[in-house]
Amino acid sequence: MEKYELWYWPGIQGRGEFVRLALEEAGARYVDAARGPGGVAKMQKLMRAPPRGALEPFAPPFLRHGKLLVAQTAEILFYLGPRLGLVPKDEASRLRAHEIQLTITDYVAEVHDTHHPTDVSKHYEEQKREAKLRARAFTKDRIPKFLGWFERALERGDGEHLVGRATSYADLSAFQIVEGTTYAFPRAMKRLAKRIPRLLALRDRVAARPKVAAYLASERRLPFNEWGIFRHYPELDG
Repeated sequence: MEKYELWYWPGIQGRGEFVRLALEEAGARYVDAARGPGGVAKMQKLMRAPPRGALEPFAPPFLRHGKLLVAQTAEILFYLGPRLGLVPKDEASRLRAHEIQLTITDYVAEVHDTHHPTDVSKHYEEQKREAKLRARAFTKDRIPKFLGWFERALERGDGEHLVGRATSYADLSAFQIVEGTTYAFPRAMKRLAKRIPRLLALRDRVAARPKVAAYLASERRLPFNEWGIFRHYPELDG
C-alpha cells in the first residue's frame, strides 16, 4: 500500500491535526509532507497543479494517496476511516461519523472566528475589540451548545464511543476539540466541566490509547500556539 502524504502548514496543528490523529492511531505509513525541506513551496505547487482529474484544493489539509488527491478534513477522514479501521463497516455508522465530523468542522470555524471575527487577512491585534465581543458570545452560548451536543451523542450510543463500540475517527476528533478548547478557553471549560462528564472521559481514554499517547509525547505532535486555530488569549476567555 502506498504511503499517505498529508499536506498541511508546518508549525501549527490546525485542521491537519484531525487527520494526523487518525493516521497515528491506525499506525499508518504516512509523511507530513510540508514539514520537509521546501515543503510549503511543494505544497503550493501541488495545489496549483493537482493530478489529472483532481480539483485544486481550496486550502490545506489535503491528502495524496497514490493517484488520488482528497481535500477538506471531513472528506479526508471519510476516505481514511474504512481503510484504517476507524469506523464501523455499516453505512449508518459511516454516515453518523461523517455527520459528527462535519459538526466538528462547524465548531472549528467558530473557534477561528473568535480571534478573526472581521477579516482573516488581518492580525488578531487589528480586531481585538470585535474579537472580545465574538468570544464572549462563543464562551457563553456556543461552547455549551456544541459540546453539549457531543455529550448527548455519547449518551445515545454506548456511553463511551461516538460511533459503534470501538474507537473511531470521530472519537479522535472529539478528543482534539476538547484539548483545543481547554487550551484556548480554560475558564469557560472549567465552568462547563460538570455538564460534559462523558465527553471529558472520552478525551482521557483517547489520550491514554498507546499509539495516541506515544504520538502526544513525540516531536510529531506540535504544541498549541497562537498561530493555529485554538489560541489562548486571556482577554477572550470570559
